[in-house]
Amino acid sequence: MLVLTRKKGESILIGDDIEITLVKVEDGSVKLAINAPKDVQILRKELYTEVEKENIIATAIDMSILKNIK
Repeated sequence: MLVLTRKKGESILIGDDIEITLVKVEDGSVKLAINAPKDVQILRKELYTEVEKENIIATAIDMSILKNIK
């Protein structure tokens, strides 16, 4: 893991086409601006984790239905 210190208005680059800029620091939180190609999916981790859980539950339900069909 790379840990960087940035001030308001400063950026980091990931590869050639993703730029993350620190926009605002306030009350223990930060606001980031992410400039990336449209084909790059950007999700908050908590949302990604929730979608993973939903997919696991949906798969388990589908598998149980398939097992009952004989």
